[in-house]
Amino acid sequence: MSPDTPPPSPPAAAASAAPSRRTLSIVGILLLVAAIAVVVSGVASRRSQAARLSERASAQAVRSVAVVSPAAAGDAAALDLPGRIEAWARAPIYARVSGYLKGWSADIGTPVKAGQQLAEIETPELDQQLLQAQAELATARANAELAEATARRWQELLASGMTTRQAVEEKTGDLAAKQSAMRALQANVERYQTLKRFTRIVAPFDGVVTARATDVGALINAGGAPGSELFVVSDTRRLRVYVSLPQNLVGSVRAGTPARLAVPERPGNRYAATVQTMSQAISSGSGGMLVQLSVDNPNGELLPGGFANVRFELPRAPGTLSIPPSALIFDKSGLRVATVGDGDKVVLKPVKVARDLGTSIEIASGLLPTDRVIESPPDGVENGDAVRVAAPVTQQP
Repeated sequence: MSPDTPPPSPPAAAASAAPSRRTLSIVGILLLVAAIAVVVSGVASRRSQAARLSERASAQAVRSVAVVSPAAAGDAAALDLPGRIEAWARAPIYARVSGYLKGWSADIGTPVKAGQQLAEIETPELDQQLLQAQAELATARANAELAEATARRWQELLASGMTTRQAVEEKTGDLAAKQSAMRALQANVERYQTLKRFTRIVAPFDGVVTARATDVGALINAGGAPGSELFVVSDTRRLRVYVSLPQNLVGSVRAGTPARLAVPERPGNRYAATVQTMSQAISSGSGGMLVQLSVDNPNGELLPGGFANVRFELPRAPGTLSIPPSALIFDKSGLRVATVGDGDKVVLKPVKVARDLGTSIEIASGLLPTDRVIESPPDGVENGDAVRVAAPVTQQP
């Protein structure tokens, strides 16, 4: 620059700095707009997620339920009850004499006939007692015979007048005493002979040996204490079945009512049974009446002492409706059933139970065949609660 060129004026310098400040302002505004856009986008995203979560929570708040339609399945209802099988006749066999077991001839599971020998007891003490009693009887018999001959002779002497009546009566009394002693000893011998016959253990009737609690050489004590039986013989050709019938169903079962039996060891098999007798009293322990049924067991498939499921076919009252037991609600308001009404809203209906059949409940009043009954109502369900039916309506057998 020459000395003659003048310096730039201040307005020109200000004009060159202005564009740089304008650029900075524009950039700042753009950054602010971008930040606002990011914030607005984040808020909108959060609101969208919150809305989706709210919708999901609302959907989950509507509980899913399965429903059934109450209906009567035919003219009969199945009542299943647990039963206990017992032999028609069961005889624990005890020893009547003491001694040692000489041998046995029938083990558990052996079929036996009435009078068949099961075991034999060796009785050395009883044998000696019998011999002693027989010897005493022989002595008493000889004394009685001598007294009889003496009394007869004294009777002859009395007839000839050679003795007194007093002496004859003494001889006659001595004869009567000796005869009485002889009869007592005779009874004693017969008692030992009877006990001797008890050394043979025999079956009291046709059946099966279901228990043997002794062996050769075992010490045998006479008596009938529980747990001291030598054998147990059971007649299993026919069996008794005992069932506790609930009190509210006593009027539905009587002698002659048929039933069907099922046992766990033979799945799929059913056995015909008939009610024989009823105890005609309610047990305070079980709240039911003891019922005895009989069932034929010609092939020995049913086992005494086992468990059985007994099914009765009970007649239904006309128009009776049935529902599963899980559908009942019992609370402070009484016995109720939850149904699904219009708009899939819960409607609680009070009901009256006619019979509890175990697998189903017969309803006397409170339901209609067209009601949609919730099979397993959720906890805390109330009138007006919204639900979602997750299963189609089915008929309750």
